[in-house]
Parts: sequence; C-alpha cells; structure tokens
Amino acid sequence: MKQASGKLTVFFDPPFYVGVFERIENGKLTVSKVTFGAEPKDYEVYDFILHHYYELKFSQPISTDVKQVADNPKRRQRAARKQLQNSGVGTKSQQALQLQLEESKTERKQKSKEQKEAKKQRQFDLKQQKRKQKHRGH
Repeated sequence: MKQASGKLTVFFDPPFYVGVFERIENGKLTVSKVTFGAEPKDYEVYDFILHHYYELKFSQPISTDVKQVADNPKRRQRAARKQLQNSGVGTKSQQALQLQLEESKTERKQKSKEQKEAKKQRQFDLKQQKRKQKHRGH
C-alpha cells in the first residue's frame, strides 16, 4: 500500500521567510526549499501551493522512519503547538536539502565548464579562420 504525506514549514531565516516542503512516500523523505521574501500571508501560501507545487524541485529520497499520527484532534493541536515552539527544520530535512544543494552545485559546475570549453573552441576556430584569411591572398 502506497502511503504519502506532506508538510510545509514556514520560518524566518534572516533576511527572508523560507518555506520547506517535506514529502514522505513509502518511507522515503524528499525536501524542497522555497524563499518567500516578505512574511507571506496564509492565503499567499495556499495560493503558492495550489499553483506552484508541481514546479518544485525535490531532493533525492532519503530513507526515514514514518511515525503514525493519532487521529485525536487535541493531540494534533498539541503536536502543532510543539512544532511551532521548535523553530527550524528537522535534521533529516536538512540532510536532504544539503544533498540537493550539492547536486545543483555539481550540475552548475559541469555546465559552466562545458560553456567555457565551447567558448574556447569558438575563439580558437575564429583565430584559425582569421589566419587562413590572412594567407589566402599571398
């Protein structure tokens, strides 16, 4: 049976408000980080979830243990209050975000290296063409 759950944590990480989306599917945790800027209103967060959730780039899945949530509404309310007191993001989420950051960093380095080499090759080709042009008339 496929189980999925999601959680959004919005907190102030100076100088901006940041939202961390945590998604747990089949015991695997994936995380995505979004910077909101100024303090987002509830309806702005809801609108963001409705219109941009599927555009989010989630990290690679990390295995985690799934806790069973009680159906008691008072217990849920206490758990929510407790989470609000603990500011920040869970350690598993931080690990997943770090992995995502490292992946994007390596991708960015690889792209920039390819672009530099392509630029070098273009310049070399232009120089060769120029040299041939100079010697053509003599």
